[in-house]
Amino acid sequence: MIYKILFSVFIGGAIGWVTNVLAIKMLFRPLNPINIPILGIEIQGLLPKRRSEMAASIGQTVELELINFKEIFEKLVNDNNTDRIITIVKDKISRNIYEKMPSLVPQIIKNAVLQYIEEQIDREAPNIMAGLINEIYEKTSNEIKIGEMIEEKINAFDLIKIEEITLKIAQRELKHIEVLGGVLGAIIGLLQGILLFIFI
Repeated sequence: MIYKILFSVFIGGAIGWVTNVLAIKMLFRPLNPINIPILGIEIQGLLPKRRSEMAASIGQTVELELINFKEIFEKLVNDNNTDRIITIVKDKISRNIYEKMPSLVPQIIKNAVLQYIEEQIDREAPNIMAGLINEIYEKTSNEIKIGEMIEEKINAFDLIKIEEITLKIAQRELKHIEVLGGVLGAIIGLLQGILLFIFI
């Protein structure tokens, strides 16, 4: 009877382990749908079958919950960056005007003209930049959709590569799931063997 119980434990453990191994494999495999005419069913891995839905869901989640275009845009056009742009534009304009002034113009007049231009740029540029930034944001926010970009990237990604990356990252956890299946199967087999011993 003890051998029967041990055999039941072994069979239960083997079934639990194999079941979990197959379940993990079927996350990715088969890549293409396989029809079984006798049963009238189609078998395909979960990720290949639901990739488009998952890609759309991940894209929407990233855009709505994690990061959106407005946050990226605000990082790019902060005060430091706009001040740097104004300084570069002011220096470029001043240099061009200075170089194009006739050599006959006295230096004091050149300096006065350049000073006036730079003062005007310092006064008007912040408002111009603010208006320009708002215009760029309004236009690009309607054209650039981070969620859609992520969705396209995921859909274009090679499924075999996704499988390799996933298995590489979660290899230890997946092994634990396989072992846990074996342990649970063995426990069920033990309980089944004990029940058979009691009632038979």
